[in-house]
Amino acid sequence: MRRDGIQAAEAGGPADGRLALPRSSGLTLRQVRLGSGLVLCAYVLTHLLVHALGNASLGAMEAGLAVKAALWRNPPALVLLYGALLTHLALGLHALYERRFFRIVPAEVAQLALGLAIPPLLVTHVVGTRLAWGLEGLDRGYAQVLYAAWVAAPWHGALQVAGLAAAWLHGCLGLHYWLRLKPGYGRAAPWLLGVAVLVPTLAVLGTVQGARSVRALDADPAWRASALKARHMGRPDQAVRLLAWRDGMLWGYAGALALVLAARGLRTRAETRGGFVRVTYPSGRTVRVPRGASVLEASRRGRIPHASVCGGRGRCSTCRVRIADGEHGCSLPAPGRAERAVLERIGASPGIRLACQLRPERDLTVAPLFTPHAQHGPAAERAETGEERFVAVMFVDLRGSTQLAEERLPYDTVFVINRFLSAVGQAVRDSGGSVNQQLGDGLMALFGLGPKGADPAPPDPGTAPKAAARDALRAVEAIGAAVERLNGVLAHDLGERLRYGIGLHAGTAIVGAMGDALDARFTALGDTVNVAARLEGLTGPMGQVAIVSEAVYRAAQLPAEDLQELTLSGRTRTLRARLIAARDA
Repeated sequence: MRRDGIQAAEAGGPADGRLALPRSSGLTLRQVRLGSGLVLCAYVLTHLLVHALGNASLGAMEAGLAVKAALWRNPPALVLLYGALLTHLALGLHALYERRFFRIVPAEVAQLALGLAIPPLLVTHVVGTRLAWGLEGLDRGYAQVLYAAWVAAPWHGALQVAGLAAAWLHGCLGLHYWLRLKPGYGRAAPWLLGVAVLVPTLAVLGTVQGARSVRALDADPAWRASALKARHMGRPDQAVRLLAWRDGMLWGYAGALALVLAARGLRTRAETRGGFVRVTYPSGRTVRVPRGASVLEASRRGRIPHASVCGGRGRCSTCRVRIADGEHGCSLPAPGRAERAVLERIGASPGIRLACQLRPERDLTVAPLFTPHAQHGPAAERAETGEERFVAVMFVDLRGSTQLAEERLPYDTVFVINRFLSAVGQAVRDSGGSVNQQLGDGLMALFGLGPKGADPAPPDPGTAPKAAARDALRAVEAIGAAVERLNGVLAHDLGERLRYGIGLHAGTAIVGAMGDALDARFTALGDTVNVAARLEGLTGPMGQVAIVSEAVYRAAQLPAEDLQELTLSGRTRTLRARLIAARDA
């Protein structure tokens, strides 16, 4: 049975294109940035929700502030919050330094610009609330903050709204880039978008309503005497110290930005003095970049389509390239920890490297293994047609088809193979699966994509794995019954029984339209597909009719008996599977 895709994957590692997170010990910068960003998102969310209570009353805002203070003003929470803030800021500046070329999609530019704008926009608000409480012991509630920001100095209020909007949008974009390949995100995205719009809108409206209430109270001398005491608003000397803190933080941030930009300039100058490298592509095009630039950055600078699902963050393997210098890249810099973990995860052969992580020191020729559709424009930077989903993958192969062709006329052989594929395909469809590819004398079937398997809506992640796995197990029995009936029909003409093999595995894979611009077809790629194909390949040598991995039974929530440890070609770890013998064995 022909499996060009599987053979190509074995030559250059599994053609999965799915996320391959490093499994090495220790945290990566991306994980630290994600964790710190989630902490800050949680804080901004609670802050905006308290603001939204202003739509009810000023008292509701004060009550919400008490709850927020209980959550975030205890020592462990303060350490977590300030640590996340400093870490995220430092990693943002580090990302600004690391990025060499800014020819990227608008959303990424917006995320970077918003992140850099947050500190100067919010520093006045932070000093007037957090530092006023932490350093000077000022007891300021919403009444005092709204008075200072919306009555005494309205431009402070405008800065606060702009800063919170920038922080919220920056966080939403970060969450989008994190979640966009997660199962079920397509279904949840409209609801999440509604929340992303509704929360800041209610917060701004609540702030305006609260400011109106404070402005009305300001006309009462008794309220002013009680609410605007020195223990709330501070003495002149305290105001001077807080202003000094604000100015120092602004100058410090400006200095950090200047240092980063200066470091970028020095690096560019050093790299320019150190010379350039030429990256040549199979089309014959050559891109000249300074030493230290990555191959993916070279592709972007030269406007050469280059797949990168994760945007060049080293989270996936879709940007990988084959080094075509005849030395399998032995003279190139060794892979870093993150790149090495991804390459080991996909079982990459020598000469395969991640374009986003490889920074060559000499001229080289590369061949990208995944090329996006050129007409997609910005989408060429990422595989938008692909989505990570849970699927059960089945390969079915007719045994002895070569001998069958030798002994019969070509049309007779085609007739028998078509009857076999028709019987197997109908059994798959009756069991809830879909025939995804016809592979000579066999086929590949997918379970968990809906009855037609043509770009369906994402299933419920809570029930989809169980349903897909059970449908696939039911298909194994249905195929056996269908081939048994076919053998009864063809027994007189063939003089022998049709024999077949089934490999079945379950897990996540990238599903979507694959192929060129004129012949793109919906299919699945990934390690799950490769394992299923290898299991089917073992059925013949092991004399079994089907080999079903333990992952299928686990997903189906069914007990699996008589599991055996199997070693698959190209994989270092063994796999537990159940061997199913033929009925006539």
